[in-house]
Amino acid sequence: MKPIVVFALFIAAGFILAAGCEAPANNETLNATTAATFAPVTNTSDISLNKTINATVSITSELKGSLKVSISGISYPANLSVLLDNENVGTVNSTRPLYLMVSEGNHTVMVCDSLVCIQEDVTTRFGKYVTVDFSQQLQKDVEFPDPTARILEYYKNGNVISVKVEFINPSTKDLLMSVVVSCRYSYIDEKTLIKREDYSIGMIGQNVKAGQRSTGWLDLYFASASILSYDSPVIKELDIK
Repeated sequence: MKPIVVFALFIAAGFILAAGCEAPANNETLNATTAATFAPVTNTSDISLNKTINATVSITSELKGSLKVSISGISYPANLSVLLDNENVGTVNSTRPLYLMVSEGNHTVMVCDSLVCIQEDVTTRFGKYVTVDFSQQLQKDVEFPDPTARILEYYKNGNVISVKVEFINPSTKDLLMSVVVSCRYSYIDEKTLIKREDYSIGMIGQNVKAGQRSTGWLDLYFASASILSYDSPVIKELDIK
């Protein structure tokens, strides 16, 4: 055999042995790679769907009922504030009621004029129409919406008529209030014996605190003692400062 052929056979045998030694290492690599590919798979679309479902279930609708507030039973010149559970929700007057949508349950409704408030408790239900009218309470508790004065009583003693005047201040500030009071009377003139008419006029003033009332007496004098008749005294002027 020639030396060249022997050398070729020797080289071929070396390659075969080398290939046999490398085979186990490749199998280990393949097994490790295959095992790493079996990781658990998470379905993100299912998680997103669950979040959406949970958020939808947590939403609740608040049921409400209708409430009408009015003072339509009287002629009242002022706008009154309306408070629902101590929160201002609007105004009401004698020609315009206030309509509200209120959550179900028990509530306190108040109408206020300056310092004076009147209230009533109501219960609202879904689909139920509730009306609360403050007319009668207003006439009783808030008789005068604006500062004013009135004559409470009077009496005659000789040629003098004494008049009791009441000053009413429902506003939120102190006021100086004064009135001019007049009383018409008739008498016989002692010189001519002719029947005549005249007026006795006087003025009285008071400092009245906010939300308070004050009274005072005023004397009106007749010009003659021979009085035939006299009218009820009246307030002719009211001045407020």
